[in-house]
Amino acid sequence: MATASASSFISLLLISSLLLASLSSSFTEAQKPPVAKGLSWTFYDQSCPKLESIVRKQIQNALKKDIGLAAGLIRIHFHDCFVQGCDGSVLLEGSSSEQNARPNLSLRKEALKFVDDLRARVHKECGRVVSCADILALAARDSVALSGGPNYDLPLGRRDSKTFATVVNLPSPFSNTTVILNDFLEKTFNARETVALSGGHTVGLAHCPAFTSRLYPKQDPTLDKTFANNLKKTCPTSDSNNTTVFDIRSPNVFDNKYYVDLMNRQGLLTSDQDLYTDKRTRGIVTSFAVDQSLFFQEFANSMIKMSQLSVLTGKQGEIRAKCSVKNSNNLASVVEDVVEEAWSGII
Repeated sequence: MATASASSFISLLLISSLLLASLSSSFTEAQKPPVAKGLSWTFYDQSCPKLESIVRKQIQNALKKDIGLAAGLIRIHFHDCFVQGCDGSVLLEGSSSEQNARPNLSLRKEALKFVDDLRARVHKECGRVVSCADILALAARDSVALSGGPNYDLPLGRRDSKTFATVVNLPSPFSNTTVILNDFLEKTFNARETVALSGGHTVGLAHCPAFTSRLYPKQDPTLDKTFANNLKKTCPTSDSNNTTVFDIRSPNVFDNKYYVDLMNRQGLLTSDQDLYTDKRTRGIVTSFAVDQSLFFQEFANSMIKMSQLSVLTGKQGEIRAKCSVKNSNNLASVVEDVVEEAWSGII
């Protein structure tokens, strides 16, 4: 079963690669969201022209071996942007780092390491001119596209934060639509954009504790009974820590089936299913369920917007020499910075 699933996904990956050019045209020619000051659609055209091809090739190769990496990278990007902006702060390690906050404990370690592996390849080709924040944004974008989702351009030029957030506030899986809409509104997202970004749950896994409150001690009446019984097999007790897929129809493909799940009362999390239960967002869910192209367009534009939340640009922040360590804690980087400053003084 697993072999068949992997084979079908690899076939999809090859087809997606062939279609990316045509997919891209529909999203790049449409009106793009505004660009944050300091970012540009052509930021690395001169300093690192092969950047995007390097990232895409590595993502393509990696997904053939590990299908779940796509969802992992998308989630890390979301968790980065929603806390203190898209500044790569979630990549920093340390005893009090964002990675140790409860919502981030389940971030995939392999995906975090993969971002720094990408950084090493990019820096080998171009030198230390591309930020970890930009590499993460591109990795998330390519994970979407190579999993069957929309391909879209990204404005680049983000800088890396020198600090991580002390408070990590992220939308909760236990929240109803009112809370979710308010959480996203604080980041300037309207209801349509909120529902579109929630569609990122069309790929990936969730641990039992994120949804067993819907099963025990009393079953959530908004859950389809057969779906709930299957979930109980995966999570036989309220404290089980197994995992299951978000989207039971096409768990490894980025498509609009997540919304079909919601319409059939097969949304995994409270925050998912309530988008269809609530009259304010039900129509949006339905529109995405019946029109995948519409969902893709809305998702792409919402991701471009999200990727620009509170970005650092210009001389703000830094370009990390290692994504998990700020430069002031990286001796090799400090030496490199001193040499660069000396040369700039001579020039």
